[in-house]
Amino acid sequence: MCYSRTNNKMKTALTWFTSVSFGLLASALSAAELVPFSASYAADMKKIPVNGEATHSLSSNEDGTWTLTFNAGMFVARLTEESTLRLEQDRLLPLSYRYERRGLGRSRETTQRFDWDNEQVSGTHKGDDFILATEPGLLDKTTYQLALQRDLMAGLEEMHYRVVDGDDIDDYHFRVTGERRVTTRAGQFDAVEVERVREADAQRTTTLWFAKDWNYLLVRLTQIETDGQQYQIMLKEATMNGTPVIGDPVAAD
Repeated sequence: MCYSRTNNKMKTALTWFTSVSFGLLASALSAAELVPFSASYAADMKKIPVNGEATHSLSSNEDGTWTLTFNAGMFVARLTEESTLRLEQDRLLPLSYRYERRGLGRSRETTQRFDWDNEQVSGTHKGDDFILATEPGLLDKTTYQLALQRDLMAGLEEMHYRVVDGDDIDDYHFRVTGERRVTTRAGQFDAVEVERVREADAQRTTTLWFAKDWNYLLVRLTQIETDGQQYQIMLKEATMNGTPVIGDPVAAD
């Protein structure tokens, strides 16, 4: 494989690594509260001779807001996402969002600022300024991850979100498809299986597994791209409010 093709696949893999970062979320939250967490994941990307790793954390701030941070690395590329949010009457309100990618060619940055009083989202995307009108329940590309897990804990099986993606607003749709026992580096977990629902003719598939006994921590994710490339991420270790997340021992073969 020539370097240019490898480089393009690296870019696609890293973009995927963050675009499905809803899977890279170790959340310890109930329907009424948020709890600090930290987690690390490993990525296995078939047909690409390098693996990736990521960390995800949620921390509280003195002013009552929260900061949600995601960092991913692969080969010579790094990617960071950071959101500031608050929980208001059991509703997640994003306040700011920043996306930054460095390496593997052209760098990219996106910023978003949510002004709920004036009902607008403003920011920059690929060097251009934009302004959008807010909507009830509008989320950014990390805060909807929290909403997804909160909805799973509430027993929902169909989840729809309106998400500011770049300089536009997109629909994100997820569906519970069953349950299964999932093996990770942190042990085995009883998990609920969730798929991202796409258009009927879409060739890309995304499947996620959330640990039922650990506040629906996501422990594994698999995505198949339109070209057949398959990616998998798996939990390495995590803590919820300082408590280690440990699954059942994996039985020896």
